Amino acid sequence: MAHEFRMRREVTFAETDMAGILHFSNYFRYMEEVEHAFFRSLGHSVHGDTKTGNFGWARREATCSYARPLRYQDEVELHLRVREKRSKAIVYETRFLLDGVEVARGSVAAVCIAKDEDGNLRAATMPPEIDAIIQVAPTE
Repeated sequence: MAHEFRMRREVTFAETDMAGILHFSNYFRYMEEVEHAFFRSLGHSVHGDTKTGNFGWARREATCSYARPLRYQDEVELHLRVREKRSKAIVYETRFLLDGVEVARGSVAAVCIAKDEDGNLRAATMPPEIDAIIQVAPTE
């Protein structure tokens, strides 16, 4: 069962402001990128058909706090941990590490959604094959 995932990525020029500092909005993109990579590492996607039907993950809440800026060409390690899991939601924490030092920390609460017969989106129980492989990380 999986409860964490790590990946590295380089800050690109297009993601920075004129001073070469990663724009704050891109921290949220990085959190989504590591979430998608986590799902792929488990053989799944964050959006798609499973035996239970079409599903996806809507954002209920997202936060990020910054201790130090990331800059153009920094190689950042993204460390995702599953902080909480319920039948219809997962809360992730992502630590941004530069040379082993935490420079930012974010959190995303994602709610599993599905389309009902009328085409409306609603909260739904996560597919059992995903529920079975994701667990809450032990406390640090």
